[in-house]
Amino acid sequence: MHFGVAIPTDRVGAAEEFLTPEGVAEIAQAAEAAGFYSCYVTDHPFPVQRWLDGGGHHALDPFVTLSFAAAATRSLRLQTHILVLGYRNPFLLAKSVLSLDVLSRGRLIVGVGAGYLRGEFEALGATFDGRGLRAAETIDALKRALAEEDIVLVGSGFHAHGNTMRPLPVQRPHPPLWMGGNSRPAIRRAVDQCSGWLPFPNTQAMARFTRTPALESDEDLLAGIRYAASYAEEVGRQSPLRIGYSLESMAGASGSNAERLERSMILAGHGVDWLAMGFPEDTRSGYIAAIRKFGTDVIQKINGASE
Repeated sequence: MHFGVAIPTDRVGAAEEFLTPEGVAEIAQAAEAAGFYSCYVTDHPFPVQRWLDGGGHHALDPFVTLSFAAAATRSLRLQTHILVLGYRNPFLLAKSVLSLDVLSRGRLIVGVGAGYLRGEFEALGATFDGRGLRAAETIDALKRALAEEDIVLVGSGFHAHGNTMRPLPVQRPHPPLWMGGNSRPAIRRAVDQCSGWLPFPNTQAMARFTRTPALESDEDLLAGIRYAASYAEEVGRQSPLRIGYSLESMAGASGSNAERLERSMILAGHGVDWLAMGFPEDTRSGYIAAIRKFGTDVIQKINGASE
């Protein structure tokens, strides 16, 4: 089991604690020392106020933030969780992915999704309808840009006439791509185009806003994993599909580390091999202390049990 910890760039009310070079660096360094596999950030360039008022959050630019984390660490993976594919031209996205992979010496994991905030799409000049199909198109264009040369490709809003992007990424042919979303189309995109699948807890009430099916129980999760396995067999996928999930409940981070350890073991038994974790502490020192304690109480015990 691997664990990822949030770099809390949503804490705009505590900007001096978290939204500083020192804050990002110290949290990333603490995560690396505690045994976390990755740190991650979200992606909301320009969210609508109504969504923010309903519990949504701001975020710093994911590539800029992860660059600061990369500069402060040596082995910690750097993860977008998740990057909305429809917000960016696929080749500009490919250049950002390439740049961070090169400068981090191959530590980037690109978690992606189709997105769900119509108001944010429209503010950014992106088309909301058909975003799932464009997500698949963007992944294809990104992968080709990172591995090929003299590319000729026509897509939604772009036309490559024989273009080449260099240097090549450290991770060949490209950094791992993990697809987010609970729907069957998202699962199929994960199997067809990606290294991993990132379902997330989602109530029936939340599903109305997140525009992806509810996932309220372990049985819902297992149904998705079974479908992914069945579809992978159908299309002849040879490599294993990584499964990431959230260790937090739908109400947010809760419970003791002993409960988190038990829950991690249950999810590992379901086939999950990466878990996202965040902490509610509102100071940097508190957040770092929680990271260290989680490392001792959960990560070390999980690693010890697997040896």
